[in-house]
Amino acid sequence: MFTGIVQGHCPILDVAEDGGVRTLTVALGELADGLRTGASVALNGTCVTATAVSEGRARFDLVRETVTLTNLGALRRGDRVNVERSFRIGDEVGGHILSGHVARAVPVSAVRESEGHRLVSVAVGAPWSRYLMPKGFIALDGASLTIAELDRASGTATVSLIPETLARTGLGAVAVGDRLNLEVDSRTQAVVDTVQEVLRDRAWVREALAGGAEG
Repeated sequence: MFTGIVQGHCPILDVAEDGGVRTLTVALGELADGLRTGASVALNGTCVTATAVSEGRARFDLVRETVTLTNLGALRRGDRVNVERSFRIGDEVGGHILSGHVARAVPVSAVRESEGHRLVSVAVGAPWSRYLMPKGFIALDGASLTIAELDRASGTATVSLIPETLARTGLGAVAVGDRLNLEVDSRTQAVVDTVQEVLRDRAWVREALAGGAEG
């Protein structure tokens, strides 16, 4: 599990392909301290497993679904990724609880610069936009962010990035057309899905009763 507080913006040292598995080697520096093989790390918000750790660097294997669903498949040597180590019970949760299970990579639809912050809009689209709400949480490339604006008609969410976020993550360099890994708040998703399922069941019961009365 993760909190969406990015701990490093680390360079990719090598990218390899072998038997349908894509491997990334990342220079974690001090973030590799205490990291063991088999541990989970979030790269751009995607939970991946460290398959080798040595001298401040770690290797991660990406299966086909991860390559297809997230933006990790487009990364090349020299690119950088947002990194967060998994949190331990008792750690401060400065963002919100994340699983590292990316819903999809969503395109940046607009970028607006303003004094003191940067507004980035992403086209979330269906079905994920139904889990969003103004002032609710969203994770983009592993960074926990508050939704500043929400256009439900277009399925577009806008976040406001403060200088600290711009300095600690790669979000300060994103441009229109770039794709960011999206994770929605799992609790909101559970509530919305449950309510919709209950409403569908009630509608089915009403239809069945109405049909029986007519018969």
